[in-house]
Amino acid sequence: MAGWLALILLVLAGIAIVLRSDSGLISGFSGFGGFSAAEIAAAAFALAVVIVITAPLLRRYQDRLGLMGRDLLVWSGVTVGVLALYAYRADLPQIADLMVGTLAPKGAALDVPAPVETERMVRLKRQSTGHFVARTLINGGALELVVDTGATTIVLKPSDAEQVGIDISKLTYSVPVETANGSAFAAPVRLQTVLVGPVGLASVDALVAMPGALDQSLLGMSFLSRLKSYEFSGDFLTLRG
Repeated sequence: MAGWLALILLVLAGIAIVLRSDSGLISGFSGFGGFSAAEIAAAAFALAVVIVITAPLLRRYQDRLGLMGRDLLVWSGVTVGVLALYAYRADLPQIADLMVGTLAPKGAALDVPAPVETERMVRLKRQSTGHFVARTLINGGALELVVDTGATTIVLKPSDAEQVGIDISKLTYSVPVETANGSAFAAPVRLQTVLVGPVGLASVDALVAMPGALDQSLLGMSFLSRLKSYEFSGDFLTLRG
């Protein structure tokens, strides 16, 4: 029965198309209910397709309303998901970055695709202590530095300085500094390279603190001020270089 109904609708659609000409409608036919022959043909064709598709589905789900409801819900969800992906396709990279950043462990450094090919970006996630910690490569050696915009330079504690190849026995501690442990002196040095993820600088001024003066090495403004920008946003710090 459904097959015959679909066939009749297709025939009607064909008749409506034949009745239409480039100059208008012939044989005195001007549509029905304010609709043109083309609109009626399209509606008849669409209805025929719906009947052809739904007829076997109705036979399958006969007396199985629960299964029909479940499948309808699944396919509705799939359809909505596909439409959402298409609608927000331009924002997918940013959404993915946000999800990765949210799931990443605190203090992790996340490489971020830059809008400009010549630009490099990295995003740091705030640690549970409230600080941003940058996992850096200084002169090729790995160190963890606390980001401190109040520090005028990078400041290394002696053990970290030795780890990146600085001979602290040859340093002159002549620069007065204020640390969390009080006033002290530090030795000026110049670091060959400083990298935070893909963001890096060469020839960066730094200080080496006297033994016992500093609990944690600091990533200060001698690095941050030479970047293209740095931005605090919620639990994230984004560096652009």
